[in-house]
Amino acid sequence: MRALILGGAGFVGLHLADRLVADGHTVTIVDDFSRGRDDERIGALRAHPAVDVRSADLTSTRAWAELPHGYDQIYLLAAVVGVRNVEADPARVIRVNTLTALHLLDWVHPGERIFFSSTSEVYAGGVGAGIVAVPTAEDVPVMVADVTSPRFAYAISKLLGEAAFIHGAAAKDCTAVVGRFHNVYGPRMGTDHVIPEMALRALGGEDPFRVWGADQYRAFCHVDDAVEAMLRLMACPQVTGEVVHIGDDTAETNIADLAHLVLDLAGVSPSIERLPAPPGSVTRRCPDLGKLRRLTGFEPTVPLAEGVRRTFEWYRDRLDRTGTAAGPDGTGPDGIGAVPRQPAPLTSPTR
Repeated sequence: MRALILGGAGFVGLHLADRLVADGHTVTIVDDFSRGRDDERIGALRAHPAVDVRSADLTSTRAWAELPHGYDQIYLLAAVVGVRNVEADPARVIRVNTLTALHLLDWVHPGERIFFSSTSEVYAGGVGAGIVAVPTAEDVPVMVADVTSPRFAYAISKLLGEAAFIHGAAAKDCTAVVGRFHNVYGPRMGTDHVIPEMALRALGGEDPFRVWGADQYRAFCHVDDAVEAMLRLMACPQVTGEVVHIGDDTAETNIADLAHLVLDLAGVSPSIERLPAPPGSVTRRCPDLGKLRRLTGFEPTVPLAEGVRRTFEWYRDRLDRTGTAAGPDGTGPDGIGAVPRQPAPLTSPTR
């Protein structure tokens, strides 16, 4: 099989590329390498005979004109993500994410199959307003609580992409599936997510240990499970023009309990300082995976404790080897590998 991963130098993209290559497929990675250029996995993939790595700005029509066709599967993972990025420059988020999606829809040829990566952020407005249940199914209403809020720019850009591929793929005689990711985590995800952010502060010996939104709940999904779900969806012909959740509903956890899990891995016992949740974060997030199970037979296989251990050890080992802890999706806001002074938003998109 020939697979094209747009945004293949990012967090999920790198894990997907590794899995596809391990399964014996040919992979083309396209990325602008605004992040991840020096990641050792990118170097290893560049040297692999089954991998073609290309640098391109996917908001440019010229980049698309230079891409060949003939792929069995196309994964659109390229996007500006992360709450800090969204709030700092929402106009860029809308421009990059929208142009990339629409250029792909213009470029795709008949018979090609597309995976479009979306986000659980589309439910934030409804959950916050109390009109959307948790666990959340795909058929609940989505809403934008405040179009003037920079925070909603990411969800808006993803909803536009969903509509473009759901309605536009059939017109191009190709097929598409939309996967809404829910709190995916794992090695190489940068430092702007609650799990690596906690790990770095624990390794730095913070005491008291600050926990923002300690009473909130999240259902975290290890990236290996997310990749497995993506592959199953792309291999299922019945999943065409559908929106399907990707996540793990088996281990919903309280954020205070997550903090204790990380602290135990670090071997430290600081006092806990409970602080208010980041502005705009929902009290609870958990997907209903009934549709994914019915369509593909998927079940999560990485327990939360095991996944957090793997993630913690990756960041700890990288700090020991290189003095840095950033993965392909960026660095700490205070510099490479720095411990963030502010909380990692619990509702942060995780591409």
